[in-house]
Amino acid sequence: MSKTSEKPGSAQMLTDRRGALKGAAATLAAAVIGAPRGVFAAGAGPETTKAILGYIALTDSAPLIIAKEKGLFSKYGMPDVDVVKQASWGATRDNLVLGSASNGIDGAHILTPMPYLIATGKVTQNNAPTPMYILARLNLDCQGISVSNEYRDAKATFKADALKAAFARKKAEGKEVKVAMTFPGGTHDLWLRYWLAAAGIDPDKDVSTIVVPPPQMVANMKVGNMDAFCVGEPWNEQLVNQGIGYNACTTGEIWAKHPEKALGMRAEWVDQNPRAAKALTAAVIEAQQWCDKAENKAELAEIVGRRQWFNVPVADIAGRLKGDINYGNGRIEKGTKQGMKFWRDNASYPFKSHDAWFVTEEIRWGKLEGKTDIKGLVSKVNREDIWRDAAKMAGVSARDIPVSTSRGKETFFDGKVFDPEKPLDYLKSQTIKRAEA
Repeated sequence: MSKTSEKPGSAQMLTDRRGALKGAAATLAAAVIGAPRGVFAAGAGPETTKAILGYIALTDSAPLIIAKEKGLFSKYGMPDVDVVKQASWGATRDNLVLGSASNGIDGAHILTPMPYLIATGKVTQNNAPTPMYILARLNLDCQGISVSNEYRDAKATFKADALKAAFARKKAEGKEVKVAMTFPGGTHDLWLRYWLAAAGIDPDKDVSTIVVPPPQMVANMKVGNMDAFCVGEPWNEQLVNQGIGYNACTTGEIWAKHPEKALGMRAEWVDQNPRAAKALTAAVIEAQQWCDKAENKAELAEIVGRRQWFNVPVADIAGRLKGDINYGNGRIEKGTKQGMKFWRDNASYPFKSHDAWFVTEEIRWGKLEGKTDIKGLVSKVNREDIWRDAAKMAGVSARDIPVSTSRGKETFFDGKVFDPEKPLDYLKSQTIKRAEA
């Protein structure tokens, strides 16, 4: 378990290069799938055939893993892409700051707000900015908030109101109430904070917020190190399968079809390799389409569950890919809308309006200054223009390419509305916050 803040430190990478088999496997897969489509078939190819991409053992990293396993990077002229496991989001950050030239990484499966926090130097050593770009969104929905069996009688759901008194009683007994997320200012931190604050629980005053890497969540809950946590799959499902706690809600119940992870790249790498950046994104887009097909769900769960990727039983992965939710408290729902979305509902397109919400929430909780130019910052980091070119390269039909960079107003479970044209109005509507609009 990490300390209460994940500070920059030593760069950690758990590598699984499988170099000896890479060339032959990629060549065979590319031959099976077909030759590259689009501009590279008739013109200049990528400036480089190599990139190193990090991932955390979470189901929403699947597009990177599938692009590797199915030879899609090779198909788009980049056979030497490595997808490398990271120990934590802190390690991902450190390795992005280093870059592959210094034994780090070029890009990653990443929490959507992290490129903003890294680009502004808010979470880096000595607050030194490392310019970052977001090239694609990797998924919508399918994270979860889970609660210890200690609070089983509270019957927490997407409304955490019953926990307010329970947490207060525990604190009155001189005990610490600990809630865990995966990175300060990351998506899980924001979902957890929204959920608590909507119930009148101040995430900075009424509880202690701690950082735990996703693969360590279940083990820490098992030994009593936390009262609740927010994390992606397959860890909520694994918690339920092991009988350690129950799921209060999926994050899609807080904000339907919410953006989650992104493909984040060092800006320097993208600027030096613009054609390679498009090729990389095209491969990920095609992988997302594959991941979203119902007939591929079983194979997807088997692939990512393998030892070299997650080392997790298929049973902990498969259900929530399809929207089958066992909450662990007697509530079981099949075929819900809460399954992970990789492509449908414009899951892959990085809406600027969504990034504006994340930046606004970072201001709300004091991670970014109140004077931050929200639209200006989003315009620097969000490269939806690259996504559009990559989508055409991948043969995406015009009807599947959004015409606007905004998805419009977003409504949350508590009735709050985020208008990307008026972010400060949303900020003013929030009762619990660290910054005043």
